[in-house]
Amino acid sequence: MSEEQKPTFEENLTTLENIVAQLEQGDIPLEQALSQFQKGVALSKDLQSTLQGAEKTLATMMDDNDQEQAFETPQGGTGDAD
Repeated sequence: MSEEQKPTFEENLTTLENIVAQLEQGDIPLEQALSQFQKGVALSKDLQSTLQGAEKTLATMMDDNDQEQAFETPQGGTGDAD
């Protein structure tokens, strides 16, 4: 038996989008809707965790001595990406 491969971020996002579309249509049985909702919540948490990890990675940079250091906002910048 081969090892199970974890789905990629993009695959999980597509699955979540499909679940949301099914739930928005409202034409699936209640039990299936609840199951899909629970799966969607789990996928959402996993996606959020992945994004937070990527954000932490992008928020650090390496200095000349190959040491991690916090990325600083350029002078005059707000640091607010929203």
